[in-house]
Amino acid sequence: MSTARFVVAGEVRVPGDKSISHRALICASLATGTSRIRGILRSADVLSTAEVLRALGVAIPELTDDVSIQGVGPAGLRSPGGAADCGNSGTTARLMAGVVAGAGLDVTFTGDASLSRRPMRRVKRPLEAMGASVELPPHGGLPMRVRGTALHDLVWEGEIASAQVKSCILLASLCASVEVTVREPEKSRDHTERMLAAMGAEVWVNDDSVILFAGQTLTAMEIVVPGDPSSASFFAALAALAPAGDLWLRDVGLNDTRTGFLGALRDMGARVDLSGSTMRNGEYVGDLHVLGGEVLRGITVEREAIPRLIDELPLLACVAAYCDGTTTVTGAAELRVKESDRIAAVVGNLSALGADISELEDGFVVRGTRPRLRGTVTTHGDHRLAMAFGILAALPGNEIAIDDRDCVAVSYPTFWADLHRVTANA
Repeated sequence: MSTARFVVAGEVRVPGDKSISHRALICASLATGTSRIRGILRSADVLSTAEVLRALGVAIPELTDDVSIQGVGPAGLRSPGGAADCGNSGTTARLMAGVVAGAGLDVTFTGDASLSRRPMRRVKRPLEAMGASVELPPHGGLPMRVRGTALHDLVWEGEIASAQVKSCILLASLCASVEVTVREPEKSRDHTERMLAAMGAEVWVNDDSVILFAGQTLTAMEIVVPGDPSSASFFAALAALAPAGDLWLRDVGLNDTRTGFLGALRDMGARVDLSGSTMRNGEYVGDLHVLGGEVLRGITVEREAIPRLIDELPLLACVAAYCDGTTTVTGAAELRVKESDRIAAVVGNLSALGADISELEDGFVVRGTRPRLRGTVTTHGDHRLAMAFGILAALPGNEIAIDDRDCVAVSYPTFWADLHRVTANA
């Protein structure tokens, strides 16, 4: 592949963090007073959370870059007249299930075909252990009917590290005013406990446990949503793959539970530097500076590292095709129950395009060959697959078509425009 003239340069401010945007809407709705949210991600998934909150009686205005939300507290929520449609958003379904259970409501959650296949027993079990009723179809997905009653305290030992399950339990605790302890085998994303604490709740956290004490309430605040590190990772990867370039990624969230891909990229030999880190709303935020021109090498990623880069693993596989040596990922079986079976999808697509990759039960092995890739990528409607292969499609010498470019709207509606802008001089 000839890349002598390929340059990635300029700066990008990626859209607001998707995880924080969901939680900002939910916590602002459960707080006392009016919260101001700036920089919220206006994507399909976040819009689904807004619609479900509206169905529960919260006056969520049209989402703009600067929006105010009058909190109603758990007592101000009501059961909707019909089903609560979560679209493609697993975060919406699982987190709002906790809210509904804690608030004592009766709500049936539905979603699109992809979301309806995703596993919901993982929230059913802890919610029922707290005293709620959760009804699922035989396949364990949606529709999911949640009926809250008087919940009780819970100590939950999670079998997997899941921020969505943990957040579901914490939000049920908040709304029901009971105490919960959540333990995980590895630490998952901690945006929920950070936001609860920033809004005045008493939360105790260590490396593997979170306790939310009974009787907590939230106080409205101003929330400035940082750029999504998962979205920024696509451009960091592109800049690292380029033989020349100088790319700045501005105002990116640098939560330690979300920066695993940047660490992996550094381990591969990429030049990724941090500038101007600061704390905002309980989250670290800063600028990333990525320089091209380095020879990248294969790495090994094992189970304990997976929670910190779970969403970026398809992108890691794509980068690994252009590394010297072999990259092995294991302990990532959770990828099989995302928006698509991401292990099968990334292996199938990379193989069909001409890369050397093998599928494992819980991961994959990529042998770097710097291939010239040809063909069409089947995204299965999965936004992260579309963007990962969009990065490879931008590399000169490759001829890659993406079957569903529009699915990026789930998390990054302006992805293609930003990609064109930073490679326009190539």
